[in-house]
This record gives sequence, C-alpha cells and structure tokens, in this order.
Amino acid sequence: MDRLVAIRDPEELTQWDDGTLLPRLTATDLVQHAPDAHWILTDGRGEARGRCSLWWRRTPSLPGHRLGILGHYAARDSGAAHRLLHHACEQLAAQGCTLAVGPMDGNTWRRYRLITERGSEPVFFLEPDNPDDWPGHFFDNGFTPLAHYSSAVNADLSRHDPRMERVAERMAVQGIRIRSLDPQRVEDGLRRIYGVSRVGFRSNFLYTPISESEFIAQFRPLLAWVRPELVLIAEQGDRPIGLLFVLPDLMQARRGQVIDTVILKTVAVLPERGNAGLGSLLVARGHAIARSLGYTRAIHALMHETNNSRNISRHYAQPMRRYALFARALRNVA
Repeated sequence: MDRLVAIRDPEELTQWDDGTLLPRLTATDLVQHAPDAHWILTDGRGEARGRCSLWWRRTPSLPGHRLGILGHYAARDSGAAHRLLHHACEQLAAQGCTLAVGPMDGNTWRRYRLITERGSEPVFFLEPDNPDDWPGHFFDNGFTPLAHYSSAVNADLSRHDPRMERVAERMAVQGIRIRSLDPQRVEDGLRRIYGVSRVGFRSNFLYTPISESEFIAQFRPLLAWVRPELVLIAEQGDRPIGLLFVLPDLMQARRGQVIDTVILKTVAVLPERGNAGLGSLLVARGHAIARSLGYTRAIHALMHETNNSRNISRHYAQPMRRYALFARALRNVA
C-alpha cells in the first residue's frame, strides 16, 4: 500500500529504490539545496513512486503572496502525482503559504519549469528535461502556468545585424570593451560574472539572491566544458558591466554527432542607461566567435516571455521549445 515518508536525514535516501525516478536526486543535492521538507511516496515494498521537496522559509518574493516552493519533483504516473501534489499543497498551506509554485528546486538558480511543447529538436546540454506527461500532472491537480519560457535556434550564424556597428562605436566611445574569459584567471572571471549576474538578474521574475561562494560553486563545474573564447565579459575600465556565457552542445557528442551547435546560456547587462544595446552586441559577438570556431548553429536557451533576451533573439532565431512554471492557490486546500 502506498505511503508518504518524510526524509529527515539526507542519508535516508539510500534506503529507497528510486532508480526509475529521473532526474536522479542525491543526498548531496538535499544538503546543498536545503529544503524545509522532503517526501517520498513509496509502494510499501521499498520502491519509490514519487518524490518532492518543499521550501517555505527562504523563498522568492511575489507581491500579494507568500510562496511555497515545490521541487525535486518526480512521479511515476498520474496516481502518484495526485497523491504527492495534494500532500505537498496541504503541507505548504499549513505553513502559511498562499501560493504553491513548481517545479523549482528552491530557486531559479537551480533546475526549474517543465517542457510543455517539445518540438522536433532534441534536448540540448543542461536543458531540464521531463516526461511529456508531467505538465498534465500539474494541470490535473489544480495548477496553472505562472510563467512561460522558450528556447530558440539560430541556424545561420552568418546572419548580420547592421545596427551593431553603431552600437559598437558607441560602446567604444564610452570606454567599454568586450573580452573573452582568461583561462589563466578563471577565479577572477567567475567573480566578475557573479558581480554582473547579481545585479543584472535582480529584476528577473522570482529572482533570489545567492552568495558569491554558492554561485561560484554552481558555475565552477561548467568550466570543464567551456571554451574560454565563448565566455564574454564587457568591462568599462576595470568594472564588469555585461556578460555572455556560451557552451558547446555536448549532447550532440553523446548522440554520436559532430558538435556544430553552441548554447547561449546566459546574457546579463547591468541596468544602466549607457549600456543600452550591449546585450545585443554581446550576442552578435558570440555568434561571430562561434562561427569562427567552426560552429554553425546557436540555441538561445530558456528565455522568460518578458525577458529582454527574447527581444534580442527575435533578430536571429526561431522558437524551438516552450516551457512553463506552474502555480496553485492554497486558500482552499483540503
């Protein structure tokens, strides 16, 4: 018989066979992400049918609500989803939360949202994937989309935006230069990237600040896959004011293909009047450098529907995938 088990100690995860639940979740994940509760739905024979973590103490802000976050989500079928999501909403309501938001692993610096329209393109490197029935789990249990996102593909890196010549001239007059990441000064580069991200993302939907040490701990593992030429930092004097973080699509190699695609993972610019157009210039430079390195395509990844990066992307790329983050009001959870 199914039962819900509260995991008090991350090491207890080893007692449950959750090998069929993807993505995998480790004790280290629970320690680092520090949820306020973690639940496993088990069939009574030691096999997990579903799981989720809950956060209600340190959560993003949203006017008019106290958010409860539901993440580390996995469910084997619709029955497991119903039991798990209903229980999660009850728990968050009992903690005084007014809106349950998920799936999100605590904050938007980590894995969050679901693919809702897959399209024909295969999954790209670091893209959060999910079974196609998971959006239905949320819809069927009273959740509706809170935010929409998309990824787009540029299949022609030679495409030129003539406006960028004037933007580049204006940036030069202001003493702004764009350089690639120095592989001999990676730690300094990460600190500069953090400084731009901390301020540049501040107005993003459901933004949560994190410490420099946590940011660097998340980004440092990515350096093993980075080509330094594709990580661009814009500086005015010695002050970093913009960044473009680009990675090769390593999923192509795992499928036995030649890597011909790069992923524009992050674009950020400090919100200052003189920086208008810098994000577009960074993207144009990123495309040009990728082309010079032999790549032929670029994926503009995981853009919020109101983000400026979508406006930049429209000049080059066509939508290839859509995603949603879900929410459910908790006023009448019974």
